[in-house]
Amino acid sequence: MCDRPKNTDVRLRLPAVCFIWQTAMIILFGIFIRYDSESSPYWVEYKRDHNISSDAENDFYFRYPSFQDVHVMIFVGFGFLMTFLKRYSFGAVGFNFLIAAFGIQWALLMQGWFHSLDYSDGKIKIGVENLINADFCVASCLIAYGAVLGKVSPVQLMVLTLFGITLFAVEEYIILELLHARDAGGSMVIHTFGAYYGLSISWMLYRRNLDQSSRLQGSVYHSDVFAMIGTLFLWMFWPSFNSAIANHGDGQHRAAINTYLALASTVLTAMAISSLFQKHGKLDMVHIQNSTLAGGVAVGTAAEFMLMPYGSLIVGFCCGIISTMGYIYLSPFMEKHLKIQDTCGIHNLHAMPGVIGGIVGAITAAAATEPVYGSEGLIKTFGFEDHFEHRTPAEQGGYQAAGMCVALCFGIGGGIIVGCILRLPIWGDPADDNCFNDEVYWEVRDKQNVKESGPRLIIHPSIHPSIHPSIHPSIHPFSIPAFPGSPINHEI
Repeated sequence: MCDRPKNTDVRLRLPAVCFIWQTAMIILFGIFIRYDSESSPYWVEYKRDHNISSDAENDFYFRYPSFQDVHVMIFVGFGFLMTFLKRYSFGAVGFNFLIAAFGIQWALLMQGWFHSLDYSDGKIKIGVENLINADFCVASCLIAYGAVLGKVSPVQLMVLTLFGITLFAVEEYIILELLHARDAGGSMVIHTFGAYYGLSISWMLYRRNLDQSSRLQGSVYHSDVFAMIGTLFLWMFWPSFNSAIANHGDGQHRAAINTYLALASTVLTAMAISSLFQKHGKLDMVHIQNSTLAGGVAVGTAAEFMLMPYGSLIVGFCCGIISTMGYIYLSPFMEKHLKIQDTCGIHNLHAMPGVIGGIVGAITAAAATEPVYGSEGLIKTFGFEDHFEHRTPAEQGGYQAAGMCVALCFGIGGGIIVGCILRLPIWGDPADDNCFNDEVYWEVRDKQNVKESGPRLIIHPSIHPSIHPSIHPSIHPFSIPAFPGSPINHEI
């Protein structure tokens, strides 16, 4: 049943999903979502009750610059990073927009029920930090989208996002609240989960005849330039991504520095490996677009720890090598032997660096000492308070490792289940010979594909002997469309 002929007409399915789900969001927001104390008119009373003297102490002024940067990464960085396919730029940016717009609404609800629910009135109280976390949640689904880019319908992407955000909220609650693992930059919670969620779905949606669309699977010069725009946005704003929800003060400051250095180190090693393994030492733009970001992924968990500047450089150095080698050797192996068709190579950019980030975080946490952090700094960095006040750094390292296992289980297990659902022939996905093509779901106005039917101005080579075909056989009569109503409609 899953292999029946494809019907890509989503004229009824996509509007129905969008209208019904958006209506559900409106109803659920009306029932549950309210402003928190720092975004409601009661802020004046809150200031007085908590002896706050200035509006500058409102969390908005601490978090909003980071929120702006993360928001740009979600809508511009991820969107343009996936425009490398020669005929799938509309889908890359447009469906990225669709996933993110729906995802942030569902994420505010799902994360709110787990983290921000006020049990006194049963309402979810949201502020600027909730908006950042919603963007983080959406990032995991956009990572998963990279694995199935060009092979699924917009309806399938909505289903992927619905389940992906639900799974994310649950695994995030287990890792951050129950295990009390620290993951400021989301190496485990965001990248590892999102990557293996997408890879598992791609494995379930394996297309044995995808080579029929190989003519569209590559890039062209201008598509790679557009993708590089996404890379640069992500690269510049990644320090904000990893530090956005870190502790105010030294933790946030340290996270930005560590990420900044890891990213810089990754660029050099990614370019070195790309040149070393390519014929004549030429660089491959695929490696530069993706592997140069791997350091930002890998440093995420330990970003606010005392990783030390040289440690950040080491992490970036290693990830640049591993990620680039993954594109050269591992991606072809996975497609041929494991039946995983990873369009964007998210295994090399997010999965492996995410796992490395989890391991680095566990080791760094286990090695933490009071002389390095200070007694109060150790408590603040790892949250050794309340129920966790007796936890030791060694125990924290163990819980960090357990958090990585939870992310892997939710990503792989959830992806297999959702992949089974997406295999049903009701979502309007494209046929094997028509993947990576915007024309399936978008109106594409391209001069090369528009049937020419108007009057034409014909330029004949006999107008000058120097361009006669007998002298220059490579030059032939050509024509250009005349303007509508133009009196010129004859041969010259």
